[in-house]
Amino acid sequence: MDRKKESVKTREEIELKKELGKVVKKILKDEDYGFEITIEAIRILSCLAEIKMKKPVGPAMDDTSVVEKLKSPLLDEIMSDIVVLVPSQTYDRPQRKKQSKEHNLTCPPSIQEVNRDIVLKTSTEADRSYLNSLFEMMSSLVSDQKQAAKELRRLTKTTKSYKAALCESTNNIPRLLSPLSKTKFELDPDLQEDLITTIFNISLHANNKKQLSENPVVIPLLTESMKFGTIKTRRNAAATLLRLSALDSNKFIIGNSGVVAPLLELLHEGHPSEMNDVALAIFSLCKVSENRTKFVETGAVEVIMQKIKEGVLVDELLVILALLSTNREAIDELGDSITLQCLLRIIRDSSCECSKENCVAILYNVCSKDLTLLMVIRAEEIKKHTLVKLADTGTTRARRKAISIIAKIHKAFPAISIRKFF
Repeated sequence: MDRKKESVKTREEIELKKELGKVVKKILKDEDYGFEITIEAIRILSCLAEIKMKKPVGPAMDDTSVVEKLKSPLLDEIMSDIVVLVPSQTYDRPQRKKQSKEHNLTCPPSIQEVNRDIVLKTSTEADRSYLNSLFEMMSSLVSDQKQAAKELRRLTKTTKSYKAALCESTNNIPRLLSPLSKTKFELDPDLQEDLITTIFNISLHANNKKQLSENPVVIPLLTESMKFGTIKTRRNAAATLLRLSALDSNKFIIGNSGVVAPLLELLHEGHPSEMNDVALAIFSLCKVSENRTKFVETGAVEVIMQKIKEGVLVDELLVILALLSTNREAIDELGDSITLQCLLRIIRDSSCECSKENCVAILYNVCSKDLTLLMVIRAEEIKKHTLVKLADTGTTRARRKAISIIAKIHKAFPAISIRKFF
């Protein structure tokens, strides 16, 4: 009886080794292998370890037991591409997909018996182990760093668990970004792009935003990456700041970290594909009055007006300009005839109601602080009737602002009857 049991264990060990060989071969061959195949390898190794320790791996098995375990429960055939949900629950991927398509099934009937806690625990431990091995490569040769960075970029884009696992320890982010401590002349641009994109990927996870912003290395490196690197590096650095600024507390941290000048520089001279994320990041940060002051003092009004006059991101930039126009220094910069005429022309020509609303809001803020500017608006209004038409057809807010400006003109220049406008 003991010999029979030993023979069964030997045959089981042989079959498990064969199965492990197939799994390892698939991992080595396919660069984009799924996480489930890693779990399968762990399961097989665990079974082999139990055999070696002479611990029972389950009920007594006859000669065909192991082979039977390798058969698909759906078609009773040996599986060609094994998918493991939890230990002892395996399915053949091709046949599973075929059955799902034909019968509109989302999973095998026995999925209801899956122990989700086991799956979660196993996945998390495997994630941490794999991440640690990739972090170790970050302190190795540049070729290893580039390989690890590409893999981290891929994992954090496709797998939510890795987004969460990467921020579990405060040491993970410095380890991830350690290659970026080099000077811009030494840094490999592809490596930089992969690492900054990885940070962008994990910033999409809601629980990571606070930790990333408070980490002392993240925002400074994002700031530096907006100054040099590939177009995608600069764009993703700005996009990451946008995602992080979704938290109000982060708006203060980011605003005080020296990002204002690089953002405006990128808006001024950057590639068109970068500007949208840059503009959105600036808008998000300007929701805080302290940041609005910083942007105005750094020259935001001039940069934004130049882009608007060039016809670049007009609708998006007018939203920012409307926010900035509540600042006294910004009003002084906006108070020239060319700018006022530009805003009135946009009201007449734009098809975007929001842009018209923002233009008239800017005009209202400007003339409220400096009544002499009403003369410029009045002269334009007598010729074009821009505000009169907006007061009749605009949004509720736009009509209210337009009527208020007309009333100010009538009060400041009573000799001109308001009827001339209507």
